[in-house]
Amino acid sequence: MRGEVDPCEVLEKALARANSNAGRNVYLAQDAEWSRAEALRLRREEIAEKPLWGVPVSLKDCFDLGGFRTSCGAKFYRDENGVAAEDSAVAARLLAAGAVIVGKTHLHQLAYGITGESHDFGDSVQPRDAGRLTGGSSSGAAASVQEGSAMAAIGTDTGGSIRVPAALCGLVGYRSSITRQGGLWRGGAHLAVSFDTVGWLYRDVTDGPVLARVLFALPEVSTPSLAGLRVGVPDAKFLRDCEADVLETLRLRGEEFEAGGTSVEEFDAGWWERAVGIFAPIQASEAAVLHRGHFAEFEPAIAERLAGGEAIDEETLADLHFELAAFRAWMSSLLQRFDYLLLPCAPMSALAAGADHSTTRPRILRYTAPMSLAGLPVVALPGAAGGLQLVGRLGADAELLALSATLQTLT
Repeated sequence: MRGEVDPCEVLEKALARANSNAGRNVYLAQDAEWSRAEALRLRREEIAEKPLWGVPVSLKDCFDLGGFRTSCGAKFYRDENGVAAEDSAVAARLLAAGAVIVGKTHLHQLAYGITGESHDFGDSVQPRDAGRLTGGSSSGAAASVQEGSAMAAIGTDTGGSIRVPAALCGLVGYRSSITRQGGLWRGGAHLAVSFDTVGWLYRDVTDGPVLARVLFALPEVSTPSLAGLRVGVPDAKFLRDCEADVLETLRLRGEEFEAGGTSVEEFDAGWWERAVGIFAPIQASEAAVLHRGHFAEFEPAIAERLAGGEAIDEETLADLHFELAAFRAWMSSLLQRFDYLLLPCAPMSALAAGADHSTTRPRILRYTAPMSLAGLPVVALPGAAGGLQLVGRLGADAELLALSATLQTLT
């Protein structure tokens, strides 16, 4: 990229688009002069080409950036936390790769929600449609890419927080394998250590391999062929609450695979129905430990989840972790039968702003929790309506991203 663009000019265009949604809240922290200084430094440096040289990138506000506060989506932590003295591991890798960080983005409070609604900072609505929520918890990350203030955005995914905003906003999202997290959470605020993953939101499937290598140093792999692959799709019983337009997106993507010589086969996903019952209490228990003593500072629904997590006794937790181990073994067996899995990110293609979403989270978690429990890598692929999870084997992130980069954009 070096020499092909002027990072200062690119940044000015990005800044002009920032906070273009109705709530003007894509970014929770932004300093245009700081970003301009970074872009100018890049323009002046005499260093070998960097993979993200001059690329505007947004950073989810649960990662430290030197000179900024980290809110984790809560005014309590924004005011309680001092100014970060140094960059988080994620921010450091972005800057080392030549990215220009445009700002720190909106997120569902504590990264503990799927809609992008926020009592503290206002609901995150889509820049292109104020009647739709972005989804969460990587809400501002999705909005920043959709509005064009960032070419790519850092998100996190515990129970679907990259996959769901990507699907609802017509973007690509990459959730990394749980085994790929080593060192990346220095200077980052966890929600549930057993399931937290770092990843990206972006527009073009071909960008995925490059973006992933910046964070995870993945190997380059050869371009895969669809011919001979085996792709598993959950049966109709599991997909029973999927809206018709999302099912159509799934059908079209399945046809694309079959046209390339892939075998697409349904499997009985009935045992996935237990996933939320394992995931949600473990998540709540781990989150309660991290936020102990502060529950009253947060939104009522989140405070209630935290209190419930704190109340779980050790024997119950031990039983849940036993179930978790068994579930992971089952998922490993499923991915011996199939090379990849394909299913919706969510049963709906839109979340209406201002609507009652009290039942939305459990509906969506049915689709995302199985992959979260197993710690699997996922690329969320956009469709004409909603988005799909393309799920790979644990640790096989490079192969998954290479495959996703070959797929068409469905319209």
